[in-house]
Amino acid sequence: ANSVTWNPHKMMGVPLQCSALLVREEGLMQSCNQMHASYLFQQDKHYDLSYDTGDKALQCGRHVDVFKLWLMWRAKGTIGFEAHIDKCLELAEYLYNKIKNREGYEMVFDGKPQHTNVCFWYVPPSLRNTEDNEERMNRLSKVAPVIKARMMEYGTTMVSYQPLGDKVNFFRMVISNPAAAHQDIDFLIEEIERLGQDL
Repeated sequence: ANSVTWNPHKMMGVPLQCSALLVREEGLMQSCNQMHASYLFQQDKHYDLSYDTGDKALQCGRHVDVFKLWLMWRAKGTIGFEAHIDKCLELAEYLYNKIKNREGYEMVFDGKPQHTNVCFWYVPPSLRNTEDNEERMNRLSKVAPVIKARMMEYGTTMVSYQPLGDKVNFFRMVISNPAAAHQDIDFLIEEIERLGQDL
């Protein structure tokens, strides 16, 4: 690839904003971003000017955001990050296994999730055993938004939802907090059912 982006603020839990853009072509970032701000990047400094990285970055002085990643890596280490990510993957698999054959839940995609995003519909009792047609899909598309609104109103939990192509609104549970436990996943499942029984 000519370029790769990497966002440690996602799966690695580094505070926002922390992203990297790696490019193959040497000098490309500088030729695209340099502003030659003489008040910032004076050419008569008494040290190696290559250390003035601000003229190579999208955010000029914000390029020190990578310091957050460095600090976390120093604190957690590679093994710590590995354990963090493995725990999130295990929790996603636990959620998948709990709902894949549970009444009232339908997986959006076939097979086990490949990462920590678990996509599913909650199908309330009024829609179970109904014909799979446009009317059912229209009604199902309204379920996740109502449940999320109720979650926020009660302040118990919050899960995002979205449509995708011909797939109507579904819950997209992204597990990125290794401090979560199986009982948190169990609570989530029960709470969705509690808040959506009457829909």
